[in-house]
Amino acid sequence: MNKKTSKEKPMKWKPSTPQPPPDEQHLKGLIELFSDWYWDKTQNFTRFEGLDSFFLANESPLGKRPWDTALEIKGGWETFRLLLETHQPFHDIVMYRSLPDSRPRYIRMSGTPLFDNQRRFKGYQGIGKDFTELKEAEEALIQSEERYRTILDNTQEGYFEVDLDGNFTFVNDAECKDLGYSREELIGMNYKQYTDEASAKKLFDLFVGVFRTGEQVKGYEGEFIKKTGTKGYNEISVSLIKNQEGQPIGFRGLSRDISERKKMEETIRQSEERYRTIIEEMEEWYFETDLEGHITFFNEVFAHILGYSKEVLTGLNFRSFVKEEETDSIYKLFNQVFTTGQPSRNFPYEFVRPDGTITSAEFSIFPKRDGAGRIIGFRGVGHDITERKNAEARVQYLATHDALTDLPNRLMFSQLLNHTLQSSRRFKREFAVFFIDLDRFKVINDSLGHEAGDQLLREIAKTFKRVLRDIDVIARLGGDEFVILIEEVKDRLHVALIAQRILSAALKPMVIMDQECRITASIGISLYPRDGQDEQTLMKNADIAMYLAKEEGKNNYQFFSQKMKAHSFERLSLETNLRQALERREFSLHYQPQLDFKTGVITGVEALLRWQNPELGNVPPMRLIPVAEETGLIVPIGQWVLKTACSQNVSWQSQGLPEICVAVNLSVRQIMDDSLLRDIRAILRESGLKPHLLELEITESMLMKNPERVIKILNEIKKLGVRLAIDDFGTGYSSLSQLKRFPIDTIKVDRSFIRDVSQNSEDQGITEAIIAMGKTLSLTVIAEGVETEEQEAFLRSRACDEMQGYYFSKPTPPDQFAELLRTYVPSPLIIPASTG
Repeated sequence: MNKKTSKEKPMKWKPSTPQPPPDEQHLKGLIELFSDWYWDKTQNFTRFEGLDSFFLANESPLGKRPWDTALEIKGGWETFRLLLETHQPFHDIVMYRSLPDSRPRYIRMSGTPLFDNQRRFKGYQGIGKDFTELKEAEEALIQSEERYRTILDNTQEGYFEVDLDGNFTFVNDAECKDLGYSREELIGMNYKQYTDEASAKKLFDLFVGVFRTGEQVKGYEGEFIKKTGTKGYNEISVSLIKNQEGQPIGFRGLSRDISERKKMEETIRQSEERYRTIIEEMEEWYFETDLEGHITFFNEVFAHILGYSKEVLTGLNFRSFVKEEETDSIYKLFNQVFTTGQPSRNFPYEFVRPDGTITSAEFSIFPKRDGAGRIIGFRGVGHDITERKNAEARVQYLATHDALTDLPNRLMFSQLLNHTLQSSRRFKREFAVFFIDLDRFKVINDSLGHEAGDQLLREIAKTFKRVLRDIDVIARLGGDEFVILIEEVKDRLHVALIAQRILSAALKPMVIMDQECRITASIGISLYPRDGQDEQTLMKNADIAMYLAKEEGKNNYQFFSQKMKAHSFERLSLETNLRQALERREFSLHYQPQLDFKTGVITGVEALLRWQNPELGNVPPMRLIPVAEETGLIVPIGQWVLKTACSQNVSWQSQGLPEICVAVNLSVRQIMDDSLLRDIRAILRESGLKPHLLELEITESMLMKNPERVIKILNEIKKLGVRLAIDDFGTGYSSLSQLKRFPIDTIKVDRSFIRDVSQNSEDQGITEAIIAMGKTLSLTVIAEGVETEEQEAFLRSRACDEMQGYYFSKPTPPDQFAELLRTYVPSPLIIPASTG
């Protein structure tokens, strides 16, 4: 190529001069090139190439102005007409045509004005493009984005998008609300700005994991810090955002505020921790089983008491540590809970430990339910009652045995004697009853002390047992009195030989407290059937014979005989005078107060019968009560006592004295008397005494005479509102399970246990067991016969409720008791000595 030698001038920009309209061939080429339409116009359309589809056959636009055609323009033609009138070019003007039974058609048009050589306006020429499909696609996209945005803005879950650095690029309203920021504040914010260091590290690891694997992560729980500075928790799901080339450009995710759930979970955790702490720390046993009785959960106390390791006990069936003979009762217990849906409480039961030892327990079973209320197992609580059972057994043993000598006591001897009476009647056999009183015992007891006296009684009991056969029964009635039952005697000589052996054995010296002691015995003997055919007669006649033996110089034995009429005459005189005592108004009542250990307040008073006879003098209750019982006079006497005591209590109240409860003793005859309930109602009504201010006392042995009938009577009395007490408790043989059947409010510890309670371990054990039994049954426990400061201190230390005895006050006439009640100032710390 030849190079030009002349220098080319640089090109300069010149305004273009108007060009004449292109020829038709040129325009067609342009139309084909653009695949668009062409039109020109002066005042009206003169050509309209390629737009035939916008008009019907009878709607040719030629010769018409655009606004006179079927075309429409968004916003109206006014602006467009202004452009045309001012000969302005226009670009991308959207026109559309609504066709019947068809979707709208859209055209985008651009035009430029045409001028001739003299710059005179000639018209417009331009191009147009049918973009109906593109328009529809844009509309669909707008609607889709609108739906998408509506969903995001109205969902309760947060939605977010972040770039690869963790900066927010998009958030919805819920995400803003969760974090407490506006949308403007969040866009561009990095995740590190609303998390602490530890949480930011976890989020970083989460994003890295999603980036590397490309897999979505669901259910991630993390802590965040709100704008207010408070902490919250979110559960988020994160996935990767990729561009059209498949390259990661960020992350998107859904988040849900789980702060309330976390709080609830923490509350539940703390509750479960408290529950577990209570279960593990409490002294009660706790366990859970499935429906088949397999242990699924338990506390350490349960495992320890059973003697199993945690591993062995888990899954073990409840029957594994049940006595074989009790498996049926255990099955019935669990089945009852399952069937009724109701718990079973305080079921007594004995567990067998791996070493074979037995643990007594009391437990309650409750149904264990799922969320739908269906029973899916059982829960149980229990406690070891071995000590209580042993105490009960001890109390029951002591109720039938003498605590000092371990011999049968009066109650057990009575049972054995009655059994012998029945068999002897049946088989026509004879037997003898010995009533023994030790001579000089009081001298030894007073000179060497009670401890020496107790040791002597223990030794003499052993001595008597050694000289008797195994089938013979010896019992201690109390003090230095013993009784012996000799069965299957041959004749009077045989009985005399046994009595002589006893006298000889008693006479042998004993070393007591390093002192040699000698003692003798006086024995009275009654024979069945000659001297009596019932317990009372045989015992009474043996007692009469024993007194004759003492009168004969002691250290001898005497058979009962009719010569002993003097004693019978005395008894007849006692009975005769007793029958007239009510009419002659020889009875009176003395009152002994009962004191609360905690408050020192006088809470009650016991009415005690006194008999002053002109001929017999002051007759003690121990002499008159047996006669009154035997003759039936105890019923009218008891009515008089009850009426007098109730009236006296009302009289004290009318004097402005505090309300107290008055206790009145009932005898066996009264309890069995059909008019008892009627009498109580009448006396309460006539005296005006409130029922709860009356307490009726019965002895423990009376409860056992005819339990079913006694329970019925006591329940009727209880319905009247009257309180009930057991007097002389501990001398009978009632157990805890038996006592639970009686509607009792109070138990009174017999004075025989209180007398030496400060120094005698046996009496201490009995008293403690009775107090514990009372506490178990929620009964008031009153100690009778409290005479010394040591006794009072012991009872107070063992949480006994109340006391009665000479240490505070002897029984006094009504006026003296009223004065005591009026002037006494209660003190829980200092109890005054008796004023009498």
